[in-house]
Amino acid sequence: MRLDMTPLRIAVAGLGTVGSATLRLLKQNAELVATRTGGRPVAVVAVSARDRNKARDCPLEGLAWVEDPRQMALLPDVDVVVELIGGADGMAKDVCEAALRHGKHVVTANKALLARHGAALAAEAEKQDRRLMFEAAAAAGIPIIKTLRESLAGNRMRVVQGILNGTCNYILTRMGEANLDFAVALREAQERGYAEADPAMDVDGYDTAHKLAVLAALAFGTKPDFDSVTVEGIRRITPVDLLYAAELKFRIKLLGVARLTDHGLEQRVGPCLVPVGTPLSKIDDVLNAVLVQGDAVGDVTLSGRGAGGGPTSSAVVADLVDLARGYAGLPFAVPVASLSATRTTPADRRESGWYIRLDVKDQPGVVADITAILRDEAISIESLLQRGRSPMNAVPVIITTHRVDEAAMRRAMEKIGKLESVRDEPCWLRIENA
Repeated sequence: MRLDMTPLRIAVAGLGTVGSATLRLLKQNAELVATRTGGRPVAVVAVSARDRNKARDCPLEGLAWVEDPRQMALLPDVDVVVELIGGADGMAKDVCEAALRHGKHVVTANKALLARHGAALAAEAEKQDRRLMFEAAAAAGIPIIKTLRESLAGNRMRVVQGILNGTCNYILTRMGEANLDFAVALREAQERGYAEADPAMDVDGYDTAHKLAVLAALAFGTKPDFDSVTVEGIRRITPVDLLYAAELKFRIKLLGVARLTDHGLEQRVGPCLVPVGTPLSKIDDVLNAVLVQGDAVGDVTLSGRGAGGGPTSSAVVADLVDLARGYAGLPFAVPVASLSATRTTPADRRESGWYIRLDVKDQPGVVADITAILRDEAISIESLLQRGRSPMNAVPVIITTHRVDEAAMRRAMEKIGKLESVRDEPCWLRIENA
């Protein structure tokens, strides 16, 4: 195949951490990139950001400055618009739509945009015979998009699950290592630059949910459907939970899980107990990991740095290299018309084992009342721990269950929470064994 040797000309919208790192990487490794494209250079010709006068540690000499990034779509000397602005709507969406309409390829790291509007953008890309590339949108430096789209194309996928947010993984790691409360571990993460001043998008699970919606679409041939993802964060996890989980030979991780069942597609984000010794249990600090299960390949786990300028810019440049090579893949591996609407697994069909922590009065009959409620909901107990005596204070009761559906657990927890002997709201978490 004869490759086009004319430079691939790109315009970068957004010069924050990722945009600046992308410009640095393209300059630093220009010769290597050209070699890996078969000799075709990748050249930045224009940039845009909110503040033109801000000091930046990236090369801007000789580049056209575009005040309104939407105007990049009209530049005749631009082949690709790289959107690194962020956000599900507003300017980021406008830039991508305009670029595709005017015949430009689009590379983006914007998981929120794709989770909300990925199908529409992919349809426009098909209509214009352009490419929409987004390796950087989920787990950054981990090549999970390419893996699902290409390397595992011959598999029917069963499960995609992973640790997709480094902030939460760091917080949970530190809570377990140093017996820190959530608020203290969060403050430490902010001081180290791992968490934003407003950490809600990360710690409440929405960042993970955006990424999961994109991965599920690729894995199961559905339209990205953020609204079908059940989302819970890590604010209610305590050091006590991490301690008891460890005693039971588990680690607690914030997981995004997409699983195809006989009743639909289950998509959820939440803190889960994972068995010690399994691949995801070993992922600590700010690292990410994704486990996929295919009918032919079995389990495949990829891990690495899932955020930051370096890993994310690496993924952005990987997409640019594919474009320079003449890569012709579809955004979600199949035509948009072939993507199905999501049929969500109902709660009464979503089964798992469960971890339950109850703070109860230390008095006779309490455990009997609790187990009676579980019995009435057909919930089978696997283990029960009750430690210490404290007639004046609450004591913890820790229960793990065999597999049971979520609806039954919810009913049981509502009933148990109303018992006079139960001091605080029950904490109940899934046990995830893939």
